[in-house]
Amino acid sequence: MHKWLSNNLKGIIGADVISVSETTQKLFVDAKALGISRDEIEEETGSVYETILDAIVHHEAGTGD
Repeated sequence: MHKWLSNNLKGIIGADVISVSETTQKLFVDAKALGISRDEIEEETGSVYETILDAIVHHEAGTGD
């Protein structure tokens, strides 16, 4: 998931709640195409939505990329 975020984060910086939700769904679609289930991702990360939102906040603060 972290690699996916680093490849897709620029497209969602400053995104609103709906965009984050859509990005979360895109992550699950991309993962499914690779044979990775939603359950596997959430087992590793907890809430995917919160993880994406956290990545945006840290990126906007200049602490991540």
